[in-house]
Amino acid sequence: MAPVAVTARVTGRVQGVAFRTWARAEALRHGLSGWVRNEPDGSVRALLIGPAASVADMVRRMGRGPGAASVKDVLTERTDPDPGISGFRITG
Repeated sequence: MAPVAVTARVTGRVQGVAFRTWARAEALRHGLSGWVRNEPDGSVRALLIGPAASVADMVRRMGRGPGAASVKDVLTERTDPDPGISGFRITG
């Protein structure tokens, strides 16, 4: 089955609470590739690439976040998978 790709923007108290580190660990555990980064507006943005069910599960998990986070919303948008991306990185 072909991989899917989703960009996710997570809002709420998601910076300064180890959200990116948690997201990277969760993504790797689910076999996803992509990246996660802090945005200047206080949100966190991620690119999730992998099997549709794994991506959907990760989006649900991001809606809860790590213990110290307080997620307000997760906005997603489907995009084209980039075959050049491997692994999962914290990019900013």
